[in-house]
Amino acid sequence: MSLVVCVHGIGQQFGGEDEQHKRWFPAMNDGLRRAARPVLDPEDVSCAFYGDLFRPPGRRLAGTLPPYDASDVAEGLESELLLAWWEEAARVDAAVVAPDARTLARTPHVVQRALDALSRSSFFADVALRALIADTKQVRAYLTDASVRAAAQDRLAAAVTPRTRVVVAHSLGSVVAYETLAAHPEWAVDTLVTLGSPLGIRHLVYHRLLPGGGAWPGPVRHWTNIADAGDVVALVKDLAGPFGPRVENHLVHNGARAHDVERYLNTAEAGRAVGRGVHGD
Repeated sequence: MSLVVCVHGIGQQFGGEDEQHKRWFPAMNDGLRRAARPVLDPEDVSCAFYGDLFRPPGRRLAGTLPPYDASDVAEGLESELLLAWWEEAARVDAAVVAPDARTLARTPHVVQRALDALSRSSFFADVALRALIADTKQVRAYLTDASVRAAAQDRLAAAVTPRTRVVVAHSLGSVVAYETLAAHPEWAVDTLVTLGSPLGIRHLVYHRLLPGGGAWPGPVRHWTNIADAGDVVALVKDLAGPFGPRVENHLVHNGARAHDVERYLNTAEAGRAVGRGVHGD
């Protein structure tokens, strides 16, 4: 019966609820301290987990299993998302060569060029090539596979109780949280906090949301969106444009780990948003 439910982002297919709690809970309390708000007890916070939906099933070995490479990136949403990340990485990182007009016209080998460019980005410095490709596949799977979408939302729905007042969501988890809240206007959730969210990326994410048209997320009264200026995943930092002026937006500085959930959670901005939702002021 937690007050706060957390929703993780992409790349968590090898984790679980308890592991997420060990990461999120202390960082959230640090943010509450920065905001001079009372901290929470462990049982006040739970983590909805859906990462295993993207974990490939086990199989009997029959030769070498090749890692992902550029040829495994599907046309459409996967390749377009890579290109969008490339453009944003070039905008915020001088070490990344920007795509030119020819590249934007989808010339041959654009995926390999995008991967090569992103490998030079400080944002993706610690992300293996195959993990980066796997991340694009997770986004595509959620947005295009109705069974995956429903299963992820069911995990969040199972974690929300009548006591839950706050949903805190990171990265792709903000998409899961937004759609699930929109589908449950009867819930008692007061506050949505989105961290490093891709919700505002038009065409690739925003125009695929259910419901469409920038609908408000169900029962939520307060929505705080927090982004780092260098967070490539959060291409649109200000969500007031696509979702209306009720969204309260903040820019923070997370250092070299711009998309890191702990660095988002331990900010005073996150602490104030969670504290307001929990205490009702």
